Amino acid sequence: MAEKDSRSRKETRRYCNFCLIVSDGDPEAEILKKNDELVCFKDICPAAPHHYLVVPREHLESCNTLHKGHIGLVKRMAELGREVLREQGVTDMTDVRLGFHKPPYTSVHHLHLHVLAPSSQIHKSMLYKFIPGSVRFITVSYLIKNLEDYRNHTCTL
Repeated sequence: MAEKDSRSRKETRRYCNFCLIVSDGDPEAEILKKNDELVCFKDICPAAPHHYLVVPREHLESCNTLHKGHIGLVKRMAELGREVLREQGVTDMTDVRLGFHKPPYTSVHHLHLHVLAPSSQIHKSMLYKFIPGSVRFITVSYLIKNLEDYRNHTCTL
C-alpha cells in the first residue's frame, strides 16, 4: 500500500503545475523569493498591480486538506507574501489582500496563497474572485481560526 501511495504522490507532482514551478522545472515562472519550504512567484493572470502566489514545496491539495498542525505553515506563507510585497515596493500594508480559494473554486489543486496589492486596485472584472468571507475566498485569519477551532484532524471549510 505504501508503494502505491508513493507512486500516486509522484504522479500528482508530475502533473501539478505548481510542483513543477517549485522544483525549478518551469523556466517561464517569475519566482520572486524561495526558501526550503515555500516559493513565491508572480501570478500569470494578475488581478492587481501586485499579484503573487505563495506555495509550499510539499504538495498539499487545498485548504480543505489542512489540519491544526499546518497553522504554522499558513502563518509562514502569509509572512513570506508580506515580505515580498515590501521588497516589491508596497508600503501600504493596510491595502493588501491575502487569502485562499476554496474548492471547487481552485484552478490548480496545490495549496496556494493569493497575495494582492493594492487591494483597492483589484481589477473590477476579477474582484468577485477575491471577496473575503465569500464562498470562494477565505482570508488567512479565517483559515487559521478554523484550523484552531476544529477538533478533528482535518478542516472542512
